[in-house]
Amino acid sequence: MKRVIADVEEKLRAGEYKLTSRREHILRVLLENKDKHLSAEEVYNLVKKRAPDVGLATVYRTLELFLLFDIIHSIDFGDGRKRYEFCSSGTDGHHHHHLICTRCGKIIEVNEDLLEDLETRVSKEHDFKIENHQLKIFGTCRECTEKINK
Repeated sequence: MKRVIADVEEKLRAGEYKLTSRREHILRVLLENKDKHLSAEEVYNLVKKRAPDVGLATVYRTLELFLLFDIIHSIDFGDGRKRYEFCSSGTDGHHHHHLICTRCGKIIEVNEDLLEDLETRVSKEHDFKIENHQLKIFGTCRECTEKINK
């Protein structure tokens, strides 16, 4: 975690920003919850436990700053709330994909590039440089399906 924090600090410094203690608290919450897709309010509630003086506005501003520097990215899973997750290094600009249960809200990550062939074909056909894509598949998870079938 220390290496990632140092990398983020360096990235911010290159853009003439500082990794303040409040920003570091927010970063640590995101890193400690890498496997989750936290909303700004959820980040705020987790940060509040360790740094009670951090306000919700600070969390929002910091998340926007982290987005600007590609430290995190945001996703809307169809519920009208932005969710944030830490950007993994070595992904060549591609993010993993998500399966979203419309019953319980569970989010399952799919860590393979399901759109690579389509992306290549579309790029060539339309002379379009694709920088990124997201795939969200909505349906019913195994647990909810089992409950329905009982």
